[in-house]
Amino acid sequence: MNCVAFILLLPSIGQTITSQWITRTSASVIQAQESSPDVVQNFIEHGRKHPDGTAAFSIDMADRGGDQSAGIGVFDSGIGGLTVLEAILTLDSFDNATLVPGADGRLDFEDEWFVYFGDQANMPYGNYPTAGRQDFLRELILKDAAFLIGRRYWPTTLSDTPYFTRAPVKAIVIACNTATAWGLEDIRKVVDAWQVPVFVVGVVEAGARGVTELIDSSGQQRTVAVLATVGTCSIQAYPKAIRRAAGIAGRRVPNVLQQGSVSLAGAIEGDPAFVIPGSAVAGDDSSYLGPAVQNKSAALDPAKMDLYGFEEQGLIGDRTRPESLRLNSVVNYVRYDVTTLMKDYQASGGTAAIDTVVLGCTHFPLVQQEILEAFARVRALEVDGSKPFESLIAERIEIVDPAELTAKELFRELARSQKRNVRGKFQPEQDVAAVRFFMSVANPSCKEAKRAADGSLDRDYKYSRQPGRLEVEDTLCVPMRVSLLPPTSVQLIQSRLPEVWSRLQQSP
Repeated sequence: MNCVAFILLLPSIGQTITSQWITRTSASVIQAQESSPDVVQNFIEHGRKHPDGTAAFSIDMADRGGDQSAGIGVFDSGIGGLTVLEAILTLDSFDNATLVPGADGRLDFEDEWFVYFGDQANMPYGNYPTAGRQDFLRELILKDAAFLIGRRYWPTTLSDTPYFTRAPVKAIVIACNTATAWGLEDIRKVVDAWQVPVFVVGVVEAGARGVTELIDSSGQQRTVAVLATVGTCSIQAYPKAIRRAAGIAGRRVPNVLQQGSVSLAGAIEGDPAFVIPGSAVAGDDSSYLGPAVQNKSAALDPAKMDLYGFEEQGLIGDRTRPESLRLNSVVNYVRYDVTTLMKDYQASGGTAAIDTVVLGCTHFPLVQQEILEAFARVRALEVDGSKPFESLIAERIEIVDPAELTAKELFRELARSQKRNVRGKFQPEQDVAAVRFFMSVANPSCKEAKRAADGSLDRDYKYSRQPGRLEVEDTLCVPMRVSLLPPTSVQLIQSRLPEVWSRLQQSP
């Protein structure tokens, strides 16, 4: 489903954007769509009914953690949040002694340790709203948070009982745009109700501030393209956050257009519904969920094949039978989304050149270069002797990656709440700068869970579930192993996230 919208907003006065403002206004900025409050209340009551933390999706109420020696939790629907973790691990933007902005040659989080959780079994999150499962998505996000502030996990899928040896965290970073848009306020409500001394940071506001920082005082209006999931676009997360951020900063609000992708995050994850490396599967395979002629959510236009510019090695099917075509490479998914964005922008009558691109899904920084190349290709494209998109794409595009901005926000919040772990003063439960990685997998012992041939959750089952059944544990949180990740994901982590890759190999 394309989610292209153009927002022309009036600027307001203001000078700065602070973390206190973000906390105070995030409910109206981010979670704008109406949804049932029962999801939050049911989750709160579930935790209170299981105060010892032994049940799934509960915490030990007598051991809430949150002190300075505790870790920092980071979660995403899959591996995309690792881009945020990479930014956190490599940040040197503050003086560690004085806490003022400015690099001091020391990593800002060198004394901290981390817990990363990727909800691989339930990803991609961005497609739940399209399936009408907004409230179930909200429940998934609350489960992620409960995992990080609890101690419960499964050592393997074959274990008879869970372990309770993982320490709780003092902060949660929602390293997922869709989860931030749909669950930030829900998590804060649960944390407050459970009286857990944990603060929560999301990525959407950070991205909006990044856009605002690019707006100069000349009054010239920028044109911003947000590449995100359908779920993030459907709730208008970025247009609203950008409007508020620019208004507070006293800058002219940019034109904002969105491209809601149903497939790119899944392709980056190596989800077999989108890419099957080396496969010769026919293009009309019923398990395929990517762009296709017959896919109403992501239509492939046979008349625009030259515009798409698909690589042959990433295309399956017969070009003489367009209905048989399916994409089978990350590059081709990028080209589809960028070309679709530009076609829709042109058709809308837009004339201003896009000069800023927001990577509104944490998976997308992994393919930043491919995205830039796709825009350059469309800009240079000749059709009947002319270049129809040249004036619609600036020669130089500014990329806004919310990851580093989120890392800076995390540092400021740790300093403000006096929860920084200072070496020599507080003794952490494990080595500083270490990371423990976890992921979800389908529970082979859950009788209700329908699974596909490869052991993952069946696609129809995944998107038909309803919230409120917290006694059903159809996925298990287990230590993340390289061997459990798709080859495509491993290659991207290894080549583009060196710090994460190093720690992933060392993770216990």
